[in-house]
Amino acid sequence: MTTESARKSAKEVDLPTPLRQNVQEAIRRYLEDMGHSQPECLYRTLMAQVEPPLIEEVLRYTQGNQSRTAKILGMTRNPLRSKLHRYDIPVRNGKY
Repeated sequence: MTTESARKSAKEVDLPTPLRQNVQEAIRRYLEDMGHSQPECLYRTLMAQVEPPLIEEVLRYTQGNQSRTAKILGMTRNPLRSKLHRYDIPVRNGKY
């Protein structure tokens, strides 16, 4: 395979949609679905809907390791533990 054909193959591969674009499209649909209603506390609502599954998936990825989870999320264990409590995310014996 030549370098040129390798470049063409890479361009033809379907790349995943960037997370930012997925979030923008979801927010756009949400606002459109609201119609003429004015959303309230959109930031707080969005974070309450997005943060728990983010934490849950990273916990699953780290097999329940809270230190690794906190590091991946860019926080220390104490804020992570507060969020686990706030969102009632169960962690048993260090495992998720």
